[in-house]
Amino acid sequence: MLKTRMITAIILLAVLLLVTLCIPLKDFGVLIALVLAFAAWEWGKLLQLPGIWPLYYSALSSAILIAYILVGTTLGSLISWVSSIFWIVVAPFVLLRKPILASGIWRGFLLVAGIVLFIACWRTMVAARVSGVIFILSLLLIVCLADIGAYFAGKYFSHHKLAPVISPNKTWEGAIGGWLSAIMGALLTFAANPSLLTMTGLLVQRFGIVGAVLALSLLVIFSIVGDLFESLLKRQASVKDSSQLLPGHGGVLDRIDGLLPVLPLSMLLLS
Repeated sequence: MLKTRMITAIILLAVLLLVTLCIPLKDFGVLIALVLAFAAWEWGKLLQLPGIWPLYYSALSSAILIAYILVGTTLGSLISWVSSIFWIVVAPFVLLRKPILASGIWRGFLLVAGIVLFIACWRTMVAARVSGVIFILSLLLIVCLADIGAYFAGKYFSHHKLAPVISPNKTWEGAIGGWLSAIMGALLTFAANPSLLTMTGLLVQRFGIVGAVLALSLLVIFSIVGDLFESLLKRQASVKDSSQLLPGHGGVLDRIDGLLPVLPLSMLLLS
């Protein structure tokens, strides 16, 4: 399992670097929209839409995203704020109360919310790419290191469950390991060349080194919130992964669940 996971991770990293470094911004936006179409399909499946309705939901999400790209750029800031409020207010409430998410008003609300979250994700990725390849890679690195650190720390030092009802495999040791990995990686990247336009560098300019560490810690915390939120969706849908598109990793949502809250929150920290 670990071998398959590592091979898939290496392939995904190579594709990400190729896409980020080599293709024009317009094509980059198209590819991100395609990835989010798969994520929307998985979101619909986790909310237990029957039959081919997850495909319809994915098509609707893609159509609304295209409409936003064509005419809705003035709504960008509002969408980032709404998405951030979802992760700051709604997601923690859901994780604490654990309502049935695939029925009644909750399913309708989350279907609408999902579209907003995916648009915010697309907008932030494109904005980050506009800021430069180094910047977008430094932003993605924070979540990637948090995920890797949590995986290995949880694997070798697991003792205290983080959220046993939602995700029995997640531990406090894993969360702390992910936090340490993200903070150390971000600070080392900044220290190696402070003049580079990186997420950490901008946070240091805005808040100072201590404030930057606190801001990075906040992003890591909400990457965990995003992970737990998707885990709750999967548990209620009685599935292990959001899909089987990525061998060893599951689906697209399994890879971007931590990014969905971090991306709009990072932009608001810098705005």
